[in-house]
Amino acid sequence: MEFRVGNGYDVHALAVGETLWLGGIKIEHEKGTIAHSDGDVLIHAICDALFGALALGDIGTHFPDTDNQYKNIDSKILLKRSYDIIKDTGYQIVNIDTTICAQRPKLKEHIPSMQQCLAGILVIDPTRISIKATTTEKLGFEGREEGISAYATLLLCKP
Repeated sequence: MEFRVGNGYDVHALAVGETLWLGGIKIEHEKGTIAHSDGDVLIHAICDALFGALALGDIGTHFPDTDNQYKNIDSKILLKRSYDIIKDTGYQIVNIDTTICAQRPKLKEHIPSMQQCLAGILVIDPTRISIKATTTEKLGFEGREEGISAYATLLLCKP
């Protein structure tokens, strides 16, 4: 068996009147992400981790924000396309560990729905997807509620 580890990170600014998508789930909040796509930082970090594990660049390499076909695209579509690229190499996901950094909203109640959504796209058991949410204790851009970020680490294997 061959194993590969990938790491991803994404960040988006927040603004009043925008929509907030995390892990493929719409979260009700007075602020949402400013982005070319739907701005789902969690999915974008996972895409980067998938590509990074196999040294295939990053999400911007495959889905550039200069290309209008990706304007307002649902990030679940990007995740499916990203994983299709990985599957074509013969690798499969062992597990994913993620962290979302946001002062607000509180995300704990949304985590099971996010796990279910992501697991459906990636065709893995939801127990293989860890999603943690943390505040930054009111420090930095996340703490001031100017933006939101997410980190993802994952393990791929080729049987």
